[in-house]
Amino acid sequence: MPAGGWRGWLGPLLVTVLAGILRFWRLGQPHAFVFDETYYAKDAYSLLRYGYESQSVGDANEKILAGHLTNVWTGDASFVVHPPLGKWLISIGIKVFGMTPFGWRFMVAVLGTLAVLVLARTARRMTRSNVLGTIAGFLLAIDGLAIVLSRTAILDGILMFFTLCGFAALVVDRDRYRSRVATRLEDYAGQAFGPRSGFRPFLVLAGVFFGMALATKWSALWFMAVFAVLVVVWDGGARRTAGVRRALSGAVLRDALATFTALVLVPIGVYLLSWWGWFRSAAGYDRLWALQHPTSGLARFVPDALRSLWHYHAEAYHFHVTLETPHAYQSNPLGWLLLVRPVSFFYQGPKQGEQGCTVGSCAREVLALGTPVIWWGAVVALVVMVWLLVARSDWRAAAILGGVAAGWLPWLHYMQRTIFQFYAVVTLPFLVLGLTMTMGLILGPPTARPERRSVGAAVVGSYLVLAFASFWLLWPLYTAQVIPYHSWWSRLLHIRSWV
Repeated sequence: MPAGGWRGWLGPLLVTVLAGILRFWRLGQPHAFVFDETYYAKDAYSLLRYGYESQSVGDANEKILAGHLTNVWTGDASFVVHPPLGKWLISIGIKVFGMTPFGWRFMVAVLGTLAVLVLARTARRMTRSNVLGTIAGFLLAIDGLAIVLSRTAILDGILMFFTLCGFAALVVDRDRYRSRVATRLEDYAGQAFGPRSGFRPFLVLAGVFFGMALATKWSALWFMAVFAVLVVVWDGGARRTAGVRRALSGAVLRDALATFTALVLVPIGVYLLSWWGWFRSAAGYDRLWALQHPTSGLARFVPDALRSLWHYHAEAYHFHVTLETPHAYQSNPLGWLLLVRPVSFFYQGPKQGEQGCTVGSCAREVLALGTPVIWWGAVVALVVMVWLLVARSDWRAAAILGGVAAGWLPWLHYMQRTIFQFYAVVTLPFLVLGLTMTMGLILGPPTARPERRSVGAAVVGSYLVLAFASFWLLWPLYTAQVIPYHSWWSRLLHIRSWV
């Protein structure tokens, strides 16, 4: 590892402060329900009051924005299609700061800021470089999609945070596991399978985070599956390095139960716990379905609450796979990484004299668009990661490609469904890691000639400046600032698919 202490924390903390400034600046603006906040903010408020999501009246948005919080609910349970944990987290800000735009956005901004710190420290561990760790955090701090989803009370930014934390815990577990093997070589060298690895707290912690991700959105399942496989491969690699003859088989036979417990049973437990409000109520959607539909056979031994929850999940899954309602901003996942069709979360066109507009026509928008230089550069970096995996069997490249695949490839199976480009934010930490590793290759190793390092530093530095300039150009469009219409159009680079 590189130098620790304050030198290992200074860069990550500085870029985290930058991220916090960008995410909390004018967080309460626009004073409106932005995009799907109309669902999640009200669901979070309902969870605070009832423990389950309740239906709201037709003019609930207007009443809430005016500060009138009475007579907002119809009294009937609402059919929602995402688990409750993300909404419970949103409700913390509402509890502390009130049912206001700042209140319902507070926790997503906190998690979006912390994600920068987690990524910076994880990149530092993976690259063994304080500089590269800081670069990774900087890129996430200034990415437009990460900023918008850290300033909007919807679930995808929360999902990104928990999957990133789960991955970060696995990276720590990998280091600790290999260190443990290295100190017990006599127990491994020459053995057919090697001994059991024992209790691994960071593996369990990863399971907790993946369970929290699953309790936010079901798409976390793909990350759980991909990284469970990678853990087995990593464990097999450690055993092989220590001289175990049947290393991969040893990882499966000796540690399969512990890995299954940590990465399957623990997440399931966390997931069920997130439904506690629904379990303890009698009025939640489908809560009493089992009582109204008695069963026979072995199913009689399943508690009614779990049967009701299973039925609820079946209905929600049917909704997800059959959602085909056309939307102006839906997109094909093949174009996600290239930012072909971003989503406009909010748009107004003030005229002169309105909302501070000083010219004939202005624009005010929240555009869920990644910083182009970062995303387009990351696509190139993915090619480099494929090369590293094939040519050097680099475990880091495998992890990065696995994270991108888990967050992106499954959506190719649902291209007929109504889906949006901002779903790809969950892949962003892995794209940034790939980009950071590529910049590490450009910089060269510390033992390289000074001239080589100077050229590499100039290239990397120029790219970072360009990335910041790209972010700064679009900054008003991430934060609903009122700007002249011609300026708005020029900042979009006249790309019509971004409108």
